[in-house]
Amino acid sequence: MNLLRADALRVLGLGALLLLAGLAQAAGQAVSPAVVQIRDRWAQINYQLPKSERQAAFEALAGQAAQARQAQPRDAATLIWEGIVLSSWAGEKGGMGALSLVKQARADFEAALKLDPDALDGSAYTSLGALYYQVPGWPLGFGNDDTARQMLRKGLEINPDGIDANYFYGDFLRDQKDWAGAAAALQKALAAPGPHRAGAGRQRPAPGGRGETETSQRPPCRPLSRPDRDWAHAHPAG
Repeated sequence: MNLLRADALRVLGLGALLLLAGLAQAAGQAVSPAVVQIRDRWAQINYQLPKSERQAAFEALAGQAAQARQAQPRDAATLIWEGIVLSSWAGEKGGMGALSLVKQARADFEAALKLDPDALDGSAYTSLGALYYQVPGWPLGFGNDDTARQMLRKGLEINPDGIDANYFYGDFLRDQKDWAGAAAALQKALAAPGPHRAGAGRQRPAPGGRGETETSQRPPCRPLSRPDRDWAHAHPAG
């Protein structure tokens, strides 16, 4: 029973990738040493470990992120990174267990918004928006395209030229079959300035697992897939 497919939820891993590429240092925002350790370990898992080892590694990192959150419960960046780790773990895990993990991630992003909506250039809004259009809707999950659009636009208001905000909005518009809007947003993401351009030649397997590669410092031009929001009708429980 695979309610949440790994290829869809790995888009949240892409969100972490984009944050790693520069948002944590953006606008002079400092992050704690604990967040830096989580961020760097996330990169090691995502870039260096084989797929067969990533789920267990993300599970262990989620424990580390939970400890960091318990030590700094009012630090928005810590909450955002715990949500990213949980989302990445969900992407590797799939199934009902993945649904519970993305619900925890949603709670982290919502808590971060209450503390500091501008943290990491509004990344909590963007991450929430990505969750809302990737996760199945009722009765299986909390997915909602209207909420996704609202969250993604708020992320763009805070960071209109950001690579992550434009990428996720473009992928959402692609999902809505707004081809012109998607193309414009994705082109803006590719043209975004900033430190994410450093080391852009480094390659990693594309999330679709078809042998393509993508640069590790920019979003892929090929949109990622998402779960079938009508999955429940084709696969009734029981």
